[in-house]
Amino acid sequence: MENTFLKEFEIRWSDVDANRHLGNFAYINMMSHTRMSLMDRIGFGHHAMKQNGIGPILFREEIHYFKEVLPGTPIRVSAALKRVSEDFKFFSFEHRFYTNNGENVAYGEITGSWMSLSGRKLATPPGKLIEAFGEIPKSSDFRHFAPGEVRLPDVYPVHLQQ
Repeated sequence: MENTFLKEFEIRWSDVDANRHLGNFAYINMMSHTRMSLMDRIGFGHHAMKQNGIGPILFREEIHYFKEVLPGTPIRVSAALKRVSEDFKFFSFEHRFYTNNGENVAYGEITGSWMSLSGRKLATPPGKLIEAFGEIPKSSDFRHFAPGEVRLPDVYPVHLQQ
């Protein structure tokens, strides 16, 4: 796991669901916290995003569970850049959840973009962020998005008829 960003978590009472194991909401929160810790480490945390008037926005989050995680099990969560568009407007991160002995118990992937906080629309990040992205560990299958690959092809809004 050379060149891997890892964040360690303790399973809290509030992370456990009705089945007494780590709930899906906790996985999503841990992935988010790990990504933001990584962004902070490369110099593009909350303060820098505010200064540049941008913020991350997610299109989808997906989690694959391999083994349940019970209270009292310390977890380490990795973050690696999986995909990025040529202009760095769109990104995808992968996350792996590990026990102390290195067992991979879950895999998560998110896809998102940057949003202008003033215009409330998708935006290309500033050059400083693009430069900082060079410091992010890459997944073993890292590549650029192909045109049209960011969104799922058959998923679109279906509004209620009033």
